[in-house]
Amino acid sequence: MTTTHHDARGRALFRYTADMVVFYRDDVLLIERGTDPFKGLRAFPGGHVAHDENSREAAVRELAEETGVHVRIDHTHRVGVYDAPGRDPRGPVVATVYAVSVPQRPVIHHGDDAARAVWVDVETALEGSLAFDHHDALNDAYSLLLIRRLDHY
Repeated sequence: MTTTHHDARGRALFRYTADMVVFYRDDVLLIERGTDPFKGLRAFPGGHVAHDENSREAAVRELAEETGVHVRIDHTHRVGVYDAPGRDPRGPVVATVYAVSVPQRPVIHHGDDAARAVWVDVETALEGSLAFDHHDALNDAYSLLLIRRLDHY
């Protein structure tokens, strides 16, 4: 487990991450985590935001690094910010989650710290174990997707 760092006043410093939820119809793209925490569990592609990028850029970059899938940044939609205490055992972590729906199922391959990348039916994903608080984020992202579909009719 990573040690939590503190500022000069003893307040815990937080980490900032970004995740990407990718939908193709009713399937969601998940990775199997290759490292702790939650090694072996499924999660969204994502990771830490670098000093020279914003969270949306980080989510798009992490998606490409971990799955080989490239999406246009202007096609992504912010789902929400997740910051519940204890959501990550390494200490305080704030995650901004984005979603995108792709018109064709892209070929995927795992890379970076992902042990595997797979397409999973959303309902199956919600019934299984997901890392962090990704159940909540998947519910929110799927609701956003359904609402956006209704807007097009």
